[in-house]
Amino acid sequence: MDELLNETMFRNLAHARVVIAAWTADYNNERPHSALDYQTPADYARTLTAAIARPAARDESSARRAIAQPAPIGVNSNRAPVAAG
Repeated sequence: MDELLNETMFRNLAHARVVIAAWTADYNNERPHSALDYQTPADYARTLTAAIARPAARDESSARRAIAQPAPIGVNSNRAPVAAG
């Protein structure tokens, strides 16, 4: 945004709103971002959408489901220690 503000002379508030809206749309959709491995946000979103549409791979290294459910919070199945005497 700094480069836009430093390089643009806005004629009035309406002009500023139009120019900033166009810059924001370009920045958020068309401009490559280093945090997205230099993909545009639109391309990155398409990659995520395609990945979500595929079923997850299951193999023997996948974690198995627990056999027993965890005890409810506040329930302690341990017995009280017996005083030695």
